[in-house]
Amino acid sequence: MKSSVEDYFAAGHIQKTGNWRLYTKALALVPAAIGIYLLLVFGHLSIIPGVLMSGLLGFILASIGFNVMHDACHGSYSSKTWINNLMGLSLNLLGGNAFIWKFKHNIIHHTYTNIDGIDDDIAKSPALRSCESQKWVGIHRFQHIYVVLLYAISSFLWVSLMDFNKYFKSKVHNTDLQKMDLTEHIIFWSSKLLYVVFYIMVPVHYVGWPAWVIGFGCMHIMMGLTLALVFQLAHVVEDAVFVFAPGTEPQRIEEEWAIHQVRTTANFAPRNKIISWFVGGLNFQIEHHLFPKVSHVHYPAISGIVKEVCSKHQVHYNEFSTMSSAVASHFRMMRMLGRKPTLIIND
Repeated sequence: MKSSVEDYFAAGHIQKTGNWRLYTKALALVPAAIGIYLLLVFGHLSIIPGVLMSGLLGFILASIGFNVMHDACHGSYSSKTWINNLMGLSLNLLGGNAFIWKFKHNIIHHTYTNIDGIDDDIAKSPALRSCESQKWVGIHRFQHIYVVLLYAISSFLWVSLMDFNKYFKSKVHNTDLQKMDLTEHIIFWSSKLLYVVFYIMVPVHYVGWPAWVIGFGCMHIMMGLTLALVFQLAHVVEDAVFVFAPGTEPQRIEEEWAIHQVRTTANFAPRNKIISWFVGGLNFQIEHHLFPKVSHVHYPAISGIVKEVCSKHQVHYNEFSTMSSAVASHFRMMRMLGRKPTLIIND
């Protein structure tokens, strides 16, 4: 598979990193976010336009995360390291931290995808039961309902709680966090301070507490729902495979690793160009997990190659033709996992 994709780039003399299609996204999304922010702070909007624009800001910020930050933190935005590092800091502007995210996502999630006990992305217990190996509690009967609320507040919890939890504990779930040097400590605290200034102090000063609470809440609700849903559709759906292996490592044989990535991942709405544009190609999650160093703008082109190789080797390629079918699959799975197991093995 790897050689076939390499041949595609070599034959067409195509760079694996971003191109004008990626850069125009940044040129559209970043100014849009800044413009909406300025309108909300200085535009004296009434309640309904303010709510709508705040929600739109949350959606645009999530899309910046998908399109700009995600590629940059994977080193696929540009062939120049300093540009990737700089654009990766867009996550800090959204309230997160690029250093912690790279370790959490690039190293842990991409290496131990859907491995319960290691992959932090599915470590939501006891609030959520994301796979059969996780402990079941009675509240899970309703998780397919209340999960929407948790997704809605997920970005707020990320910014205000989870980053600090990882920072002070120096752990990402059960894995020790990579040591941060002085520069990374300074970036962490300065960006968190700037977040407070620009997302709280400045808008409160100009629009007041009540309007800020509503706007800030709407922004995070839309941002959280968008981020959570896209990432959940990639791994927590029917037919996606989960493994329970705490404290172990998957075999480091390239072919076994590739098969694991395909079996634990799913694509959705591959022919919907609008969705692909806004989610930064993350609807081609299989291609992303197999080739994380390749920019998302190339995923539609190489997906045919990946499908062909999977078919040849009889490896199931998980794909939903529409986003709605993937959403339905996710909620069916959450409902199924919420049912009381016949045999409960709990601590």
